[in-house]
Amino acid sequence: MSDILDNILQQKLVEIQSTLPSYVRLTKDPSINFGEILDGEMLNAQPSSFKYNGEYEDLINEAARKYNLSSTIIKAVMKAESSFNPDVVSKSGAMGLMQLMPGTAQGLGVDNPFNPEQNIDGGVRYLKDMLKEFDGNLEYALAAYNAGPGSVKKYGGVPPFDETQDYVKKIMSWIKNKI
Repeated sequence: MSDILDNILQQKLVEIQSTLPSYVRLTKDPSINFGEILDGEMLNAQPSSFKYNGEYEDLINEAARKYNLSSTIIKAVMKAESSFNPDVVSKSGAMGLMQLMPGTAQGLGVDNPFNPEQNIDGGVRYLKDMLKEFDGNLEYALAAYNAGPGSVKKYGGVPPFDETQDYVKKIMSWIKNKI
């Protein structure tokens, strides 16, 4: 009976996730037991309390070397985008660890955005492209990663969107503090 309930709740979790704003992310972590959630043991857990366990360290370091970008920056973006969950899908359709939009993933040659190796490589390559686009300005590149390069160009800098402003500040803080 417990397995049936877990399966039903997992399906409902996916349905709920699809109705939430894109900045709200729920995980499909198989280690989470829905019985514990119903018992109240995990109700107070905050996404910020989740820690990176190093699972993607080799892929991150490889992409950092390949694109000459700090692994700390990559980890900070990944933390903000997906909390290191390769299965996350946002309401807007962004997928995987680096939250690639379908068109962006396709343009980057990412066949499977849920594959950590492809997603990290594509996401880091896109971030590197944004850095080139904005003459190495990391804040502008992060804003472009979040809101699109057109928005950064339109406003001549970080767009006046609360989500994007918060996104850039949060990542810059994590980078400064080494996450």
